[in-house]
Amino acid sequence: DRKIRYINQAMRLMLGLEDDLDTKDLSCEDLVQSDICNTDECIFHKALLTKERLSNYETVIRNREGIYMPVSINTDFLKDNNGDVVGIVEVFRNLSLVKGLEGNIKELESRIADRGRFGNIIGNSKAIREMLAVLPTVANSKSTVLLEGESGTGKELIANAIHLNSPRRDKSFVAVNCAALAEGVLESELFGHVKGAFTGAYYDKLGRFELADKGTIFLDEIGDVSLSTQGKLLRVLQEEELERVGGTKSIRIDIRVIAASNKDLLSLVKRGEFRDDLYYRIRVFPIRIPPLRERKEDIPQLVRHFISIYNKEMDKDIKTISHSAMATLLSYDYPGNVRELENIIEHASVCCQGDTIQVEHLPNDIIGHRDIVDKASKSTGSLKIMERELMLKVLDQSGWNYKEAAKILGLSRTTLWRRLKEFNITREKRFKMQHYIS
Repeated sequence: DRKIRYINQAMRLMLGLEDDLDTKDLSCEDLVQSDICNTDECIFHKALLTKERLSNYETVIRNREGIYMPVSINTDFLKDNNGDVVGIVEVFRNLSLVKGLEGNIKELESRIADRGRFGNIIGNSKAIREMLAVLPTVANSKSTVLLEGESGTGKELIANAIHLNSPRRDKSFVAVNCAALAEGVLESELFGHVKGAFTGAYYDKLGRFELADKGTIFLDEIGDVSLSTQGKLLRVLQEEELERVGGTKSIRIDIRVIAASNKDLLSLVKRGEFRDDLYYRIRVFPIRIPPLRERKEDIPQLVRHFISIYNKEMDKDIKTISHSAMATLLSYDYPGNVRELENIIEHASVCCQGDTIQVEHLPNDIIGHRDIVDKASKSTGSLKIMERELMLKVLDQSGWNYKEAAKILGLSRTTLWRRLKEFNITREKRFKMQHYIS
């Protein structure tokens, strides 16, 4: 019947509801007051229609105090013993970090505490170190940044790190996935609208740009924005003012813009699909985020990080990953990049019932790509061969910095020294061999 059966305390705080307010006879629309209510875009309607869980759906809601908040919504189903759907759970995450809301203040404080040296970016590879070297300079400026990289490389993570290390760190960071919103909806989401601007516009609404005033707005997948909306974006970036949809009043804003795209925007410009003036306006400071296949030496450190996360989430006590499982991960090219690796470790954490992730705990399609494992298995002592090659690769890419190599491999320096001695590996022998090959 689409009525609220339960709402937790965190959601009550977000919506500004009184503790004694009975919500059982209220609908979702009564509470969240979003433009997508009673439309085909309604998250509840979509979940019922598709019978699938929906993740990270972005929209804007309004609380009882009249504060507009960009939110990300996830849904899941409640089922009875026969597997029939008897209810839907909706989980809302506030993306604007609006002050005065208890849960978001805690999240903001947590993120600020992490910002010291971009500590939320995992990796020690040369590619990551080169990128980290320029981030402090970028963070301290107001220049528009364009993050270029494939899907799953962590563009929003980098954007957030730039914001948290900038003078705007105490203001809002508002993320917009431009590809997830239809053109008509996107303009209203970005610029807001006035009451009566279109059917269903029952009240004035602040757009994401206004919500990000004095802070940072992150325009993800900007390459998917229509040419019409691109023109309006360009005006906002150049003039630092906007007009709400259906309005005539110019509103001044002070924001820092970070854009991102997994598409080659220059190719889109040449094909007439992206405005050249907007391209050069957002590409004041371009940063390329390398795909995971170009920094595989970061994989062991990322794996440890994700194991730690899922140990907490799943109440597990996984301590390590076997050499063969690690070799399998290193042999894979990750078209989905870091996001795919995280999903793989989540899968493995679910399957692992002990304290060590083994090859059989990895997804079947990953096991099927074990090129290195397959090649090594044709030789005697395949695990030792893979371990030796992994050590050499990490040592080469760390410049034979034993402390850094041991950290990447997840070993103590003593253990690394012992394994090198067992394999009869020395820096001198390695350099002589490389000189011979060259």
